[in-house]
Amino acid sequence: MSLILISEQLLNGLQFGLMLFLIAAGLTLVFGIMDIMNLAHGSLYMAGAYVAAETMQRTGSFTAAIMVAVAVTALVGIALEILILRKLVTRDHLAQVLGTYAVILIANDVVKMIWGPTPVMLNMPALLSGPVELLPDFLYPAFRLMIIAVGLVVALALYAFVTKTRAGVLVRAGASNRQMATLMGVRVPILFLGVFTLGAALAALAGALLGPITAVQIGMGEDILILVLVCIVIGGIGSIRGAFVGALLVGMVDTAGRAFLPMLLRNVFPADVASSVGPTIAAISIYVLMAVVLVFRPSGLFPARG
Repeated sequence: MSLILISEQLLNGLQFGLMLFLIAAGLTLVFGIMDIMNLAHGSLYMAGAYVAAETMQRTGSFTAAIMVAVAVTALVGIALEILILRKLVTRDHLAQVLGTYAVILIANDVVKMIWGPTPVMLNMPALLSGPVELLPDFLYPAFRLMIIAVGLVVALALYAFVTKTRAGVLVRAGASNRQMATLMGVRVPILFLGVFTLGAALAALAGALLGPITAVQIGMGEDILILVLVCIVIGGIGSIRGAFVGALLVGMVDTAGRAFLPMLLRNVFPADVASSVGPTIAAISIYVLMAVVLVFRPSGLFPARG
């Protein structure tokens, strides 16, 4: 197990964790402010990936693909909030889960009607298709470095927005105590619409960036949503800082487990057994991490309340 391999997997974990954060940030604020469990958030991630793939095929510009994907998905998010989620605010969590799960089924069928049942290709830009030599004998894909850079910039911008601006103060107030924020004159419906639109745009950005290195296919939103929910539970519902820390932990544990566990298990088990059991244990380790955190910090590492 060389130092180069360890460094490469750490960067992979950082890249994956930052993309999880982009999706988790909007979802945790929506749940923290309006107390709505929006299972359809993963469908916005899928929408961003599909729109980016379509735009890339038509224009050949990856920059245009990202911009169009973010804009279109933000508009879809506005429509979804006004037409559906706003009606679910006064309902219990069971109704919210059932309602947003129905949106998942509808979204998958809409995607199937437009793009068909087979996965679509989202090619990475030619300029970033090669490796970059970070250290002697250490080559790392330029596209993944770009994802890390974009993720860090967006995370810093989101942190500055939440902590340094008046709108961010209102967001934190709504996430910490929605009822008190309403009594103090905060227009929570408009705040919720803005936060939901921002969350949809961030999810679309993650979908467009991950599309070239993952399959753009129906159901991709449900797979990523499970990991995002784990990030939110670990970090604390309604907390941007918690979502960031939780996403990095999940990204690192998932990536390191899948890369290193099979190699370690080969010292004990045959190679074929280690190759099949290692990824399974790595997937389980994420939920073990969540369980350990909840035992000692039931509200998460950095809860918005308290």
